[in-house]
Amino acid sequence: MSNAHDHGPDCDCESCGDPRSIDFLDKYLTVWIFGAMAVGVGLGYVAPSVTQPIQDLHLVEIGLVAMMYPPLAKADYSRLPTVFRNWRVLGLSLVQNWLIGPTLMFGLAVFFFSGLVPGLPARPEFFLGLVFIGMARCIAMVLVWNELAEGSTEYVTGLVAFNSLFQILTYGVYVWFFALFLPPLLGMETLVDGITAFDITPMQVFEAIVVFLGIPFAAGFLSRYVGTRAKSEEWYDEQFVPAIDPLTLVALLFTVIVMFATQGETIVAAPADVLLIAVPLTIYFVVMFLVSFGMGRGIGADYSTTTAIGFTAASNNFELAIAVAVAVFGVGSGVAFTTVVGPLIEVPVLLALVNVALYFQRRFDWGEPAAGPPGPAAGEPTTDD
Repeated sequence: MSNAHDHGPDCDCESCGDPRSIDFLDKYLTVWIFGAMAVGVGLGYVAPSVTQPIQDLHLVEIGLVAMMYPPLAKADYSRLPTVFRNWRVLGLSLVQNWLIGPTLMFGLAVFFFSGLVPGLPARPEFFLGLVFIGMARCIAMVLVWNELAEGSTEYVTGLVAFNSLFQILTYGVYVWFFALFLPPLLGMETLVDGITAFDITPMQVFEAIVVFLGIPFAAGFLSRYVGTRAKSEEWYDEQFVPAIDPLTLVALLFTVIVMFATQGETIVAAPADVLLIAVPLTIYFVVMFLVSFGMGRGIGADYSTTTAIGFTAASNNFELAIAVAVAVFGVGSGVAFTTVVGPLIEVPVLLALVNVALYFQRRFDWGEPAAGPPGPAAGEPTTDD
């Protein structure tokens, strides 16, 4: 994964704003995930007995912790003052990430999978998977989308750092509210994999967060603290971060393989489930991006700032969602399967939205200089003519 950077509209950098410039591994992430799914399904179908050693050795859990570490080690928490300095942008991002996003995903999950809509059967495992995804805000791939769309490095880094901290404090509360408290009020007392879905306890969710977000967060924070002081910030950002970057993709693909190996026979029997899950996820990404972009422009934020908050709001932390689903329902559950499908859909949709953002950059007057990078006041709201 590349490090985000800012360039002005007339920057002569060949990679600036060009989706072809994305790192080769990141660019074809959908292909790699499909390949990992195929390998996992094939392995599980041919050798179903592989499920037991995967569970006994906790291979999925190891892969999840490993994939969470790099983005949390990359986050520069010293950038937080930049976000807090502009209360309008911070307030807008808070509304988008922690009010609109979770509510929209919950609404889509209810519509498609609750069984309350005539003609659409109840799929409680898919419902819970979408809820787990919707409550987890993005702290990793958003850096890539923001870079490709020429968004503000300063703001996206600050928002990633903020979301990393905020998730630790609030994710369990959000899952409790949207997955445990609201559904029974709607009459959604349904079984998932043989157990009552909404009888899971907040403590189970909290324990999963402590392990799968708390441990990598502590490791990432200590890495930056020790690395920047023992060496330098330049060494950390230019040498250490690129060195650990591939770990996220490697760990993700490893996790996908072992997870799908435990579900090989089930997936072969129902391949249409992937497409079924893709529909509400695609709607979510597109709606969140367009709404967030419109809100950013509505408060007079410049293009680079609007892009940063737009992609932050439209992306999700699938690693955390997968971890909680696995910890609570098990690696072979339909809930875990739903969360794994998430990044498969996010990558192509968000790449398409990068081009939409670049079109908006050309289409609208953002009140920015005609050439050159933003000045010192970049990111502060401006008034359109």
